[in-house]
Amino acid sequence: MEQLENLSVVLHAKNDLRLEKRPIPEPGPKEVLLKIDSVGICGSDVHFWQDGRIGDFVLKKPMVLGHEAAGTIFRVGSAVHHLKAGDRVAIEPGTPREIDEHCRSGRYNLSPTLFFSATPPDDGNLCQYNTHDANYCYKLPESISCEEGALIEPLSVAIHACRRGGVTIGSKVFILGAGPIGLVNLLVSKSMGASQIVICDLSLKRLEKAKQMGATFTIAVEKTMTPQELGQKVKQTLGGAMPDISIECTGAELCVQGGILATKSGGVLVLVGLGEPSANIPILDMLIREVDIRGVFRYCNTAIRNLIQPGTCAVLCCR
Repeated sequence: MEQLENLSVVLHAKNDLRLEKRPIPEPGPKEVLLKIDSVGICGSDVHFWQDGRIGDFVLKKPMVLGHEAAGTIFRVGSAVHHLKAGDRVAIEPGTPREIDEHCRSGRYNLSPTLFFSATPPDDGNLCQYNTHDANYCYKLPESISCEEGALIEPLSVAIHACRRGGVTIGSKVFILGAGPIGLVNLLVSKSMGASQIVICDLSLKRLEKAKQMGATFTIAVEKTMTPQELGQKVKQTLGGAMPDISIECTGAELCVQGGILATKSGGVLVLVGLGEPSANIPILDMLIREVDIRGVFRYCNTAIRNLIQPGTCAVLCCR
């Protein structure tokens, strides 16, 4: 191979982040070697850097960060025929290592042996060159840049969350948190036909952006607000109605509680944000009103080959 550098962002321990030159890997038969173009910085990258762990995922050896990525294929493995050198691709960072019961049921994101970029012990894509399973690299059309292609990964989180919640035409949706994941849930909810979308946050700047992106209503949360007050505020905002689906994107206990209290009887609360290992919730209210709580872990089967075609919600997200 010609002399190329592979400068990589490597996390060695909590608060110990280094730039290192690593060897350029060789692709296996079913892999491609990628020249990485764009990588997003996810909240998980920041958590690993600042805390050295997220829940049970604990950093035990040096790890390259970054999982929201897109790049150009530099070389293909001997068994790869649907991609070629020069193709620009979006990368799905989670790839099954084995066909277990979760993969057979179509929920490969739950496989305990799943490879996932930048999650211990697996290296990520914040480097110049990396290999990846060719079946989880998706060719980008000319109308979508690599920078936009990297945003397809967080878009997939929202698609999975909205599907888990059952967002459909006419749904009333309440989104808790107007950060990047909250905003892509806003876009996906709109694309799935939601008629009214309420979004809340502490930050007025984020709420302003949410309004620009199509939120029907915004709610500024005050630090002294109780979950009951938040639930009532949502109901007042919707003219006495309650949302069919609430999507919690912060992980904060207040928002989990407020999401339960705000959601209509028989509705669904989708938990996307990762917070503390345990939380107090108004379980009696949840039970007597039959509010379903559904967890979200990353995503699967987000039809990414269709999403990256011009005119789809991926373009809405990226632009």
